[in-house]
Amino acid sequence: MSLSPLPRIGFIGAGRIAFCLAHGFSRASYPVAAIASRTPDSARALAGQIGQCATYDDPQDVVDAADIVFLTVPDDAIGSTANSLRFAPSPARAGAWALVHCSGASPVELLSAARDQGATTGGFHPLYLFAGNLADLARIAGCSVTIEADGPLKEALTDLSRALGCHPLSIPSGGRMLYHAAAHYAASFALCSLAECVSLWHKLGFDENDALRAVLPMLSGTIETARDKGLVNALAGPVSRGDAGVVEKQLALLESMGGDHAPLYALMTRRAIRLARRRKTPPATIDTMADAVEASLARTLGRIPADASGE
Repeated sequence: MSLSPLPRIGFIGAGRIAFCLAHGFSRASYPVAAIASRTPDSARALAGQIGQCATYDDPQDVVDAADIVFLTVPDDAIGSTANSLRFAPSPARAGAWALVHCSGASPVELLSAARDQGATTGGFHPLYLFAGNLADLARIAGCSVTIEADGPLKEALTDLSRALGCHPLSIPSGGRMLYHAAAHYAASFALCSLAECVSLWHKLGFDENDALRAVLPMLSGTIETARDKGLVNALAGPVSRGDAGVVEKQLALLESMGGDHAPLYALMTRRAIRLARRRKTPPATIDTMADAVEASLARTLGRIPADASGE
């Protein structure tokens, strides 16, 4: 099949990620040809904003109308949806030549039914938390898109990521689950750290709004420093300064509060100590702080090997 310079794009699923990608690709002059969704009103609403985009009740119609079809459905529906689609066996077909899912965790192998029919398959995961509105189009610029594909599809997906203003990353087959699990530390687990701060400050009488107003600028500054100087040089706080006495007193205080406050603090401090050890001149008290952390973990959580992260 002789493709136009810009392939026709189709979407099966019309949620937050489809909203951003469809708008972004369209603004970059890619023809967004067709959208289908289990909620037809969502597909019609999105297509109406794109222009010259058809909506269908049957996902198969998207396959027949597009060159590259993006599966933007929940992870649990990727395999069943892919298995329901039909791909003509010849490259000369008038229809999709590639099926791509947008999950960070699910394997591309879930698309094997399409691959067995002659379609090229791949993964395209924007490393971004979608809000589902037009603000995403500006905010996604500068983010990374993790691509799992080979040959012409990899080239096409790389071009599509750059059309969004994103940085393409390649991931090896079988690596998506580890990649996605690790990404939680920069997304939902960052929110969990903020929630722990809010919870502890609540005991001092701070409400959530006041707490977030206080710490979000600090978090923003930390992220900017990490961007400019790297993780090791962005590290601040008692571990960075070598304030072993402060670390020991904070561990004792949190142990006295019960629950999992102390082990959480100790495990995160363990990671901070590892960052500090990577400095050209680590704090002189670094071993004292490490001993205090391990002693606290032994008291509160049982012994967790210091090399549990595999580093």
